[in-house]
Amino acid sequence: MKVLVIGGGIGGLTTALSLHAAGIEVAVFEQVPRIEALGVGINLQPNAVRELIELGLSDDLKAVAIETSTLTYYNRFGQPIWSEPRGLAAGYAWPQYSIDRGDLNMILLTAAASRIGAHNIHAGHKLVAFKQADGGVVAQFVDRATGRTLPSQRGDVLVGADGIHSAVRAQLYPDEGAPVSSGRIQWRGVIEAEPFLDGRTHVTIGSRDSRAVIYPMSEAARRQGRSLINWVTVLGRQMASDQPGTWDRTASKDRFFARFKDWNFDWIPFADLIARTKEIFEYPKDDRNPLPRWSVGRVTLLGDAAHPMRPIGSQAGSQAVVDARVLALALATAPTIADGLKAYERERLPLMNNVILRNREFGPSIIMDMAQERAPSGFTDIEEVIPRRELEEIAHSFKVTAGFDPETLNKRASYDVPPYLRYGGRSHASGNP
Repeated sequence: MKVLVIGGGIGGLTTALSLHAAGIEVAVFEQVPRIEALGVGINLQPNAVRELIELGLSDDLKAVAIETSTLTYYNRFGQPIWSEPRGLAAGYAWPQYSIDRGDLNMILLTAAASRIGAHNIHAGHKLVAFKQADGGVVAQFVDRATGRTLPSQRGDVLVGADGIHSAVRAQLYPDEGAPVSSGRIQWRGVIEAEPFLDGRTHVTIGSRDSRAVIYPMSEAARRQGRSLINWVTVLGRQMASDQPGTWDRTASKDRFFARFKDWNFDWIPFADLIARTKEIFEYPKDDRNPLPRWSVGRVTLLGDAAHPMRPIGSQAGSQAVVDARVLALALATAPTIADGLKAYERERLPLMNNVILRNREFGPSIIMDMAQERAPSGFTDIEEVIPRRELEEIAHSFKVTAGFDPETLNKRASYDVPPYLRYGGRSHASGNP
């Protein structure tokens, strides 16, 4: 079996590593001319960290990522609403990490190039169409920079891991249209500064329409007594400064700073950090509606191509990693490709569709809106505003919905494919659909 993976981001490269570990031949096709260490911060929940560790990347992650100790929500006055331990301290068997997205992509790219061979990672390949015929899939590409037609590639399965603007999804669902706007815009920046709190805490401040997310993401900076801080601000009822659906563009802090200029607190001078940040990026907070199916014939979707979601609860990247592992296990152990894709979809699609909808309702961050509505001028004791039991239930229920509550994750069997079931050694694992 040979699998063509469209997209060389977190989902696509983790898919390549997972398929290789399962004994399945794989090639990756990315449209950018060169896969580079670009991006800002990302949080990897324990469900994703488990999969990356089981793929042999533990030392690589430890060397560069911050092991997140705590998650804390604050109101707009900097008063704590809810705080909980994360990762190992929360009872998981695996840590939670905050990491620069570029660093993570380079970890995955280096491992993939070593394991599947650099010659099987094709940059500069923009997918323009695919055809299913004669027991396989043929993918057609052009060079994105020149428009030149590139040689077609044939495989037994094609996986669309090409993001919210997926070309694979667009061919499967040609009438879907543009992403669904939330009416909110986020601005992101990175700055080196003094550590805040314990130097390993992820914080969210404000409420739905005026919010900030802040966390450190570099272990190297922490070892030097500094903190490389990723920050995000979000405003509601905003218009993007460019065409809707366009991602990752630079923007002026004048677009949003007035709403946060007083957000200097005794535990973090956040407004000052924004003012000092030299480069700021703007993103629309878009998603897409849940799909009834991800797989058609020998083609399937994964990560943001399958379930793009609003960035609530730090789920998108983590869930793409889990998708990759489930897909590889399913394809390696099912009697046919069709059975494998059905098993993958059966396990992942209902769960992810629920997360998409839950995130539209603000996920676990709903407690910030509750605090704002019940105590708009702040509070002395949060338990007089929201009982602790209610806060605990909201936090726990989201973990259950997203499939990463500690008890379930710790007890679940590994997605590793046993050596005797790996695709290359199984006579009953045919290429038949």
